Amino acid sequence: LIGENGAGKSTLLKIVAGTTAPTSGTVARRGVVASILELGMGFHPEFTGRENARMNAALLGLSGPEIKKRLPEIRDFAELGDFFDRPVRTYSSGMALRLAFAVATHADADVLIVDEALAVGDGYFQKKSIDRITDFQKRGGTLLFCSHALYYIALLCDEAIWLKNGSV
Repeated sequence: LIGENGAGKSTLLKIVAGTTAPTSGTVARRGVVASILELGMGFHPEFTGRENARMNAALLGLSGPEIKKRLPEIRDFAELGDFFDRPVRTYSSGMALRLAFAVATHADADVLIVDEALAVGDGYFQKKSIDRITDFQKRGGTLLFCSHALYYIALLCDEAIWLKNGSV
């Protein structure tokens, strides 16, 4: 999704993700949908990164044994070091992005919704995230992506929707 600020991109992503209800019409979703919308959305600030990763993975449908198996992968991908076991309220926005991205991309989702999240991370993590997204796409996953960075749109997307004032 592309368009100017206020065009409705983030609102549309929230509707597709199921975190906001449409004012009219309907949305049909199939499969598991994982999303990275507003940074830190869904994280409890007093819980550690590990605790938040467990909760978010469970919300995405992973079972207890699956979470236990994937938690080291999530921790390693996020590269938060000792902060993984510290409260999320102590995280920078980039650290919260790392955790959110790690959980969302380790949850076997069919659809991954990403709203401008790549703009927050450092160059190294952006490259790592792009590689993770392209691997997800190669496995048959669907990416719904919003960005002002046309480079990323061209790199990751086969089609684009240009929104203006809430209309295509």
